[in-house]
Amino acid sequence: MRLTYRSMGAALHKSGDTAAPWATTVALAGNPNVGKSTVFNALTGLKQHTGNWPGKTVATARGSYEWKGREYHLVDLPGIYSLMANSEEEVVARDFLCFGRPDATVVVADATALERNLNLVLQILEITPRVIVCVNLLDEAEHKKIRVNLAKLAQRLGVPVVGTAARAGRGLAQLSEQIRMVAQGEETPAGHRVTYDAQIAAYLGMLEQAVQPALPDTVSPRWVALQLLDDNPRVKKLLDERLGFDLLTTEEVRRALDDVHADMKGTGISADALRDRIVSRLVQQAQDIYIDCVTLGETRYQRVDRRLDKLLTSKATGIPAMLLLMAGIFWLTLQGANYPSRLLGDLLFGIEDHLMAFTGRWGMAVWAQGLLIQGVYRTLAWVVSVMLPPMAIFFPLFTLLEDAGYLPRIAFNLDHLFQRACAHGKQALTTCMGFGCNACGVIGCRIIDSPRERLIAILTNNFVPCNGRFPTLVAIIAMFFAGGAAFAAQSVISTLFLLGVICLGVAVTLLCARLLSKTILKGLPSSFALELPPYRKPQIGKVIVRSIFDRTLFVLGRAAAVAAPAGLLIWVLSNVQAGGMTLLAHCTGFLDPFARLMGLDGVILMAFILGFPANEIVIPVMIMAYMAGGSMVDYESLAQLKALLISNGWTWLTAACTMLFSLMHYPCGTTCWTIYKETKSWKWTGVAVALPTALGMLCCMALAAAARLLGLAG
Repeated sequence: MRLTYRSMGAALHKSGDTAAPWATTVALAGNPNVGKSTVFNALTGLKQHTGNWPGKTVATARGSYEWKGREYHLVDLPGIYSLMANSEEEVVARDFLCFGRPDATVVVADATALERNLNLVLQILEITPRVIVCVNLLDEAEHKKIRVNLAKLAQRLGVPVVGTAARAGRGLAQLSEQIRMVAQGEETPAGHRVTYDAQIAAYLGMLEQAVQPALPDTVSPRWVALQLLDDNPRVKKLLDERLGFDLLTTEEVRRALDDVHADMKGTGISADALRDRIVSRLVQQAQDIYIDCVTLGETRYQRVDRRLDKLLTSKATGIPAMLLLMAGIFWLTLQGANYPSRLLGDLLFGIEDHLMAFTGRWGMAVWAQGLLIQGVYRTLAWVVSVMLPPMAIFFPLFTLLEDAGYLPRIAFNLDHLFQRACAHGKQALTTCMGFGCNACGVIGCRIIDSPRERLIAILTNNFVPCNGRFPTLVAIIAMFFAGGAAFAAQSVISTLFLLGVICLGVAVTLLCARLLSKTILKGLPSSFALELPPYRKPQIGKVIVRSIFDRTLFVLGRAAAVAAPAGLLIWVLSNVQAGGMTLLAHCTGFLDPFARLMGLDGVILMAFILGFPANEIVIPVMIMAYMAGGSMVDYESLAQLKALLISNGWTWLTAACTMLFSLMHYPCGTTCWTIYKETKSWKWTGVAVALPTALGMLCCMALAAAARLLGLAG
């Protein structure tokens, strides 16, 4: 069995990977936003799968491809900027490059930002010389009149360099051939060695000589010596785990390290100063190589990028432009989903009639028909018809913004707000993801390195409304707050009202983040490197496919799994009677006094409780309870629904409190399950449920009490 299978055991065997024992393993590394995923997808096609590294929340993709009759197993490492930090992404990448023993490593670099990318290339070359540098996005570089001398770059780095434009398939054959040659030993790259000042070089020489006898041949003694100089405790722990012994217990290593520390103390060099000198030398050499190999030219593309950034990231226009853009996306989502939702609902509920007739002919009991068809199937039909169309519109639009390079600008605009709330700047991105689905937003919190700040982001993501709550909010806004406007203006006013509700949700998110960071999750905000990538033309086809399969259908599947048993419970409550009343009527009557304190009624509160599996069914449950029906029903028009609500005592205050509680109440069942999967803790899942619910109840009670006190409740 080859090393490529055995050596990946810890990372791949545990996660269910089944690489063929004769396959060649290739690591794919690089900074974020360099087209690494495009290279991966272009090489592997459909022969790929995703999953988490064992014990980590870091997602990774793995795939395989064939070249000249040989199978290659490609491991797409997380996008990172450096191997010297301690985020989970860096730990995963560093662990695999050092101890995963890939046959070759492809480092993908952005031809339009090569200087910054070379820093990571040089760090990886300190670990292994079996590297191929893939200078991607050459097409964009040509548009910007950036010329990269690939031959000179290969000479300076001492490894093969291949230029590609992966989106167009350009250069991939040459890349595959270089991978084959390096992996099979037909080409043995020398690899560039960073030259440090005389003092650091002397320290490295002493340590490298001491550690070499204690290390296996597959581990670079130079890299280990650098880590001992850096005195990084997480790297030391990693070395102990992978080597199976404490390297510092080796007499030669201990003596050499003591000599280095004694010399540092004698010359007055601190550990931080030494680290700064190492990093400075890396940056300086990356800059020298860049100047030698790259020629720049001013183009209109660079001027357009700068003008766009002046509009989209300035203090004066950045946030207004962001709000306007988000308003446009919400309007397109809400307006565009109306007809498909109605069409899909008609189709699914039409199938229900055929199911009733079919099961009736086969002699199924009436109660069984009610449970399975009017209960489970009808609930699923509601969830799918209401949830699928807006997600199928919102997620592609959101992914287009991501692909075009705008999402990092959103994080840039909101970073100072989240910092003032003692939260992480990347939470702005996970908050935006929550608009499509809070479960997706919770999963997106993986991009936050700090466990404390990641937990804050998870606990507060539910304060932004997802597409499951949009139908309730939009219907109430249209009936009670925008109904008096002209028909043409109703959608615009509804969108502006909805945007105001969303801004309130973001404000509550920031307040709760600050509250958590000052109480149960105390700590200092961490810093992070935020890259503003160049604007790019989105790949519309790939964006649609990726957003539909990776986000929309994934979330819909989880929602359906949670909603199915809820449909059964709803049917039982609305059809089983006790004392001349249905169980649902008993429940709403019991809840009514408390609900009145919140400006609601028992039916509304019960609808929210039964809507725990999926927020989409809140309004149908309300209608069913008000009409005393045995199953969920739809309404023909908003005017008809408004008349039904007013006849049951609704006022503007009821509508406002219902919207407020819709914004701030417990997460849906899908999101709760996702929170548990991400945190592995029922305690934090309970906090995620209790925090928004308690806040929503208090806000509703305060609004209702203030309105009644001022005589505005009618």
